[in-house]
Amino acid sequence: MSHITSRRLLLGAAAATVAALTLAGCSSAGTPSAEGTDGAASDAATATSLADFGTFADLEEAAKAEGQLNVIALPRDWANYGEILDLFAERYPEITINEQSPDVSSAEEIQAAATNEGLDTAPDVFDLGLTVALQNTDWFAPYQVETWDDIPDALKESTGLFVGDYGGYMSVGYDSARFDAPESLDDLLGEAYKGAVAINGDPTQAGAAFAAVGLATVQSDGTLDDFQPGIDWFSELNAAGNMLKLDVTSATVASGETPVVFDWDYLNAAHQADTPTWETVVFPGVGYAGYYNQAINRDAPNPAAARLWQEFLYSDEVQNLWLKGGARPVRMEAMIEAGTIDQELADALPTAPEETVVPTEEQSADAGTLLGEKWAAAVQ
Repeated sequence: MSHITSRRLLLGAAAATVAALTLAGCSSAGTPSAEGTDGAASDAATATSLADFGTFADLEEAAKAEGQLNVIALPRDWANYGEILDLFAERYPEITINEQSPDVSSAEEIQAAATNEGLDTAPDVFDLGLTVALQNTDWFAPYQVETWDDIPDALKESTGLFVGDYGGYMSVGYDSARFDAPESLDDLLGEAYKGAVAINGDPTQAGAAFAAVGLATVQSDGTLDDFQPGIDWFSELNAAGNMLKLDVTSATVASGETPVVFDWDYLNAAHQADTPTWETVVFPGVGYAGYYNQAINRDAPNPAAARLWQEFLYSDEVQNLWLKGGARPVRMEAMIEAGTIDQELADALPTAPEETVVPTEEQSADAGTLLGEKWAAAVQ
């Protein structure tokens, strides 16, 4: 378990885990398999950087010629994705964005790619939790965006198979009109929280739920080398009758169906827009941090549009839109130094924990295996 004592940026925490995201040995697995119907499409499918297109204008022209972009698992209320999608549509009206299955998990994104392989309905791009990204590098095409050098090495696979984009801290959100603020993990085991505590998904498939178990692990004096203490804590929560087995959405929070939620701080904070009494707490002690990752489907039916989308996401403008959504953009450090960060939004971010952990590749893989073996029985 790597401890970082920076309060300013999540970036500092993640930078301690270079080994977690350096998968040079996997680079051959990411060779694109998509074959275009003409030379231009074929070239786009094998492009590994903007240089392969010539200029940014050439990439835009190729993407406009395709006319479509298939995205998946992008809820509009997740880290400001709605505004980001609308900006892309406004900037490129020639490209129709097909928003597929916004509420599915990271694992289900890969399943959709497998189901639709070779079809024009396959996802062009993915947005994935780290564990699922590590498990599925064979599905990705390497691509390095124009701002590649601004992205810390610890947050990108060395060839660009997948790249961190935005992140935050695992937190607990709650309706302050119904509950007092929990001050520790064990407060949630009390009678006051009967049938009220939910996590965002299944930890064997969803990154946010996986991180909830990670937080429970380190808050229970465990380490990321062994998620068993976190599994045990949720088993105890379930035995107390406090665990609510209901998928969390903005609608379930607004309706009061999920009044206490483990989720990323930027997602919990967003619920205040619909539920003014909603508050978010990051527990004192060890915090759990994580980034979501962008990747291009090796079988993308619109390979130029997929690469244009990546360039768009890592631009100054969209990195600041992550910030507007309460998430910490991956280029934050470089943008602060360059003076391109929205300082007002940066200053509004919650204070980071004094100590933060981020799982390494090995820890993530081991935890995923353990959860697959133990989770269902622990909370049945």
